[in-house]
Amino acid sequence: MRIVGGKWAGKDLTSPGGRVRPTAEALRDAWIGLLERDLADARVLELYAGTGAVGLEALSRGARSVDFVENSPSALHALKANVAAVRARSSARIFKRDALRFAYMLSPSSYDVVLADAPYGSKQSDRLVQRWLEVPYAGILALEHAADHRLPGRGARHAFGDSAITIFRR
Repeated sequence: MRIVGGKWAGKDLTSPGGRVRPTAEALRDAWIGLLERDLADARVLELYAGTGAVGLEALSRGARSVDFVENSPSALHALKANVAAVRARSSARIFKRDALRFAYMLSPSSYDVVLADAPYGSKQSDRLVQRWLEVPYAGILALEHAADHRLPGRGARHAFGDSAITIFRR
């Protein structure tokens, strides 16, 4: 696993074993590509951060800062190693918390862009969207999910094989 584009393109990343499902490079590249114009100097939040690859890709392509939220010990270990590997400590914060609870505590416009990759098969992505519709905690909410899963609301859906990216804009 590596950073695909931007200033850290080609930089290798650490991946934990276990139940973490890192976003494939091609999908990550397409996802960040859909948002690239929105990332310039953006305050980004990555929920369900795992290894942090998606948020680090955003930083590599121009985001000002990224906050990562993850609660799995093995993923946190890889996330911390990856932030250190690209020397992004000054522009990254890591929160060991439940991602859904974290999102529910946000106020309107807390971030410019929120990236989320909740576990496939759960309803956590639906709950993130419902909360965003009630309290727009970011200008943009972009979620990775199973291609056969339809999220509530009116987001722009982009299918990529078994996965999809849905982007909501305020």
